[in-house]
Amino acid sequence: MNVQLVSRSAKDTQAIAAEVARLAAAGDLVVLGGDLGAGKTTFTQGFGAALGVDEPITSPTFVLMRTYEGALPIVHMDVYRLEHLQEAVDLGLAEILDDGAVALVEWGDLVAAVLPADFLEIMIEQVDGESDDERRLRIRPVGTRWHARMRVLADALAPWTSDEGQV
Repeated sequence: MNVQLVSRSAKDTQAIAAEVARLAAAGDLVVLGGDLGAGKTTFTQGFGAALGVDEPITSPTFVLMRTYEGALPIVHMDVYRLEHLQEAVDLGLAEILDDGAVALVEWGDLVAAVLPADFLEIMIEQVDGESDDERRLRIRPVGTRWHARMRVLADALAPWTSDEGQV
């Protein structure tokens, strides 16, 4: 089951992320894709806040990875600047997940070939229109880990469901 959503503001994007975070478990991987400025870090901020992260969450573009303590440890990665797939492997994502963290990987769609087989993909797209803040989000489980949670997640995200709804 895939879910299609509309966010009309950064606050909406953070609220959507909070609903996803409420269903997150140790070892989960969330892959964030979308154009530059689409809202990947904004999503991560909402996700972290829902898990009790007190410190500011900022983009790890130049440091590649930041770790935050909350109800679950959160590892926030940005792989945009990597030039080779092996560099993504060298970051040790599999080990991070084995240690019980939840990982959010910005631009993870670019390195999907070397990611673990199970993850939740969230594609964020800017929408041309009246508001510069409007975004379309497509959420789909890859592998089996998130499938059992998708009905509950779709219900929690109902306030933002787009006309396309659930696919």
